[in-house]
Amino acid sequence: MTKALTILDGGMGRQLLAQGAPFALPEWSALALIEAPQHVLAAHEAFVAAGADVITTNSYALVPPCLGEARFRTDAERLADLAARLAAMAREAASRPVRVAGSLPPLFGSYRPDLFRADEATALYAPLVRGLDPHVDLWLGETLSSIAEAEAVAAAVEHDDRPLWLSFTLSDEAESGVASALRSGEPVSEAVTRAAGLGAAAVLFNCSRAEVMAGAVAAASKAFQAEGAAPEIGVYANAFAPEGDMAEDEDVVTGMREDLGPTAYLGFVREWIGCGATIAGGCCGIGPEHIEVMRREFSA
Repeated sequence: MTKALTILDGGMGRQLLAQGAPFALPEWSALALIEAPQHVLAAHEAFVAAGADVITTNSYALVPPCLGEARFRTDAERLADLAARLAAMAREAASRPVRVAGSLPPLFGSYRPDLFRADEATALYAPLVRGLDPHVDLWLGETLSSIAEAEAVAAAVEHDDRPLWLSFTLSDEAESGVASALRSGEPVSEAVTRAAGLGAAAVLFNCSRAEVMAGAVAAASKAFQAEGAAPEIGVYANAFAPEGDMAEDEDVVTGMREDLGPTAYLGFVREWIGCGATIAGGCCGIGPEHIEVMRREFSA
């Protein structure tokens, strides 16, 4: 029997922007959490209503590059707790089972494995883990550009028995359907094998072009079969325009694809499932309308 698809939510930042929430750089999605948390709750509720089985805490931007060093030291744990409580409120109000994933983001910059400092990671993750801990059902290390970043996330929650999901971001340079490398240049097969060794219950790929995901899913499936490993495989792609990036410029906020509406995105989801994915959702620019179409297509 084919396993039912677990449907994730979509991109929190772009949803907040669409709702008219406070949204600016460098705070990114953290600004709404700080100034107008009701918008964060509304975003979670929109994704639940659309059909998401798993919603992710709005803790991605609770890192020094976004908050600033001083505010991170004083407020990171409190804001992480608030982010998780808001997601938990949406979970408890849902009419069906919904899980909350505690987002543990890259600490030193998205897409920047060159900036990663392993000796500082444990201390920086600690307040986020403490804040999220009382409210989440699983841990999600996301937009991880290197194996070292995944190892740091696993170490941050190594004494917790809730499921660990590790999600890597891929180089967007690969041809469609071809297995690409992580943004660090490390092979997908090496990364997913290490993630399985770290105890990940699921290995995912996120915040990369939809076109490069199928190759990574196929590579992960092949690697797991060879190793006799059994993590689930998931995907949540972004909708950045080709020139879009996580660099700190206005294009990050405005540069989104016009050819990746719900129907087009659903076509990619079908492809990922065909390659072995059992978890799917969306990252930046993928909204409740995309999730709703997925729910209609894949309702158990």
